[in-house]
Amino acid sequence: MSGEKDLAVLIQNMEPVLNRGEYVFCTVETLDQIPDIEKTLFFFRENEAVTIVLEKSIADDWTLKYNYISSWITLNIHSSLEAVGLTAAFANALRKENISCNVVAAYFHDHIFVAVKDAEKAMDALDALRSAQEL
Repeated sequence: MSGEKDLAVLIQNMEPVLNRGEYVFCTVETLDQIPDIEKTLFFFRENEAVTIVLEKSIADDWTLKYNYISSWITLNIHSSLEAVGLTAAFANALRKENISCNVVAAYFHDHIFVAVKDAEKAMDALDALRSAQEL
């Protein structure tokens, strides 16, 4: 299954889901510094450090530093990694509401991290984007 590529279909059928919890972005020098890799949501190696994203409560338990607390929204439609325009469409819808977003494209779904204070407003903007596509 390679996922949907048609932008109109993606927007019309996306189902934004606000996941429970608060999530943070932290850095470590190596993966050896993570007490339990299974408790992380994901990690990404950059030249400067390893970025890990995990629940805020776990970061607090591990005494990891962070400065951005986010909510996690999943777009429940299997989007192709080759789809063109979906990220631009939802990022633009969020931009119109002055909502910053951090995006992760995984194999099956796109995931959007927004500031906790903006979570409901972001859900409304994504629902409005989907509704506008249905017209």
